[in-house]
Amino acid sequence: MTDTIDTMVRRHGLHIGPDNIVQHIKGFPASKISDLAPYSALILCVVLIVLFLIKFYVMELFLMRRLYGSKYTDLDEINRRGFVNNHIAGATKALILIVGVYPFIAVAFGKAHFHTPFAYSSLVTLGDILLVCAQMLTGMFIFELIYRVKISPVSMFHHIGSILVAQAAITISINQDKDASIEFVLCTVWGAFDIIAEFLPHVAIILYRVYPTSHVFLSNVFRIACFTTLAGTISETVLAMYFFGLLWHHFSLGLRISTPMLHIAFSAAQLHGTRIFYMMWRKQEKLIREGDDLEKAPGLPSEGSVEVSSEGSVDVSSPGDRHEDSERGSS
Repeated sequence: MTDTIDTMVRRHGLHIGPDNIVQHIKGFPASKISDLAPYSALILCVVLIVLFLIKFYVMELFLMRRLYGSKYTDLDEINRRGFVNNHIAGATKALILIVGVYPFIAVAFGKAHFHTPFAYSSLVTLGDILLVCAQMLTGMFIFELIYRVKISPVSMFHHIGSILVAQAAITISINQDKDASIEFVLCTVWGAFDIIAEFLPHVAIILYRVYPTSHVFLSNVFRIACFTTLAGTISETVLAMYFFGLLWHHFSLGLRISTPMLHIAFSAAQLHGTRIFYMMWRKQEKLIREGDDLEKAPGLPSEGSVEVSSEGSVDVSSPGDRHEDSERGSS
């Protein structure tokens, strides 16, 4: 890892000073993000096809049953789709993070540009990698909007806004619009925070389905997810608005209006996730307290028979009649 960072410093003049970063972004040339930009629709189609094939022929056909058994098959259709979606979304974001972290840091925080080669004597550029990563994230959002049965309005607007912004940045770069490079860099900043802040929530929901009665464990998981999404939202807001203020005179009127509106939509979705995880964290703590009370009270149902209904109320039933809690509305 140290060698990789040293290599990036030598090749792209990596620096993290705010003034240097802003000057670097201001000096971005008006150019296409990538020579693949005219074929971005084809790349998006390939991503959607791959996600469908993985979902249909791998996840639903055998992998989920083999990994989770009855914990997967006993779920109703709504929760089963949400369970599969969290696996696909989490795996996609992890892949984007692994592939895109070097190009993102080099372009956003170094001296590299979109047409800088990915490696010495390589035909692949940093812009190529970032464009493919953007289409992977866009494809994942489209897949979720189509596949999920239930999705909150806040998450729906977040996904739609992300899709439109990413595709608009790629499209206007084809004509080498002067705002395209800056807008796409800001998109990568939003995307990076979204991937990092939203990865743990996917894992948390998966763990919630696998260990539904481990209330102490789930309470800790949801508490961590709550604070990480909140910290990610605050950090993203500070960085994005700082850049927005310093780059104000370089933005066109359209970007001056759309950028704050889009950031509000993104922040609202993340804060919605924070609120949901806070509620789930408190719910698990309530179940822990009620379980302790049931152990102390003779003649009442045993621990583990207390479950949370989809409306959020506490039901007392047999383990075989368990009804899973409603799933988080966002991804």
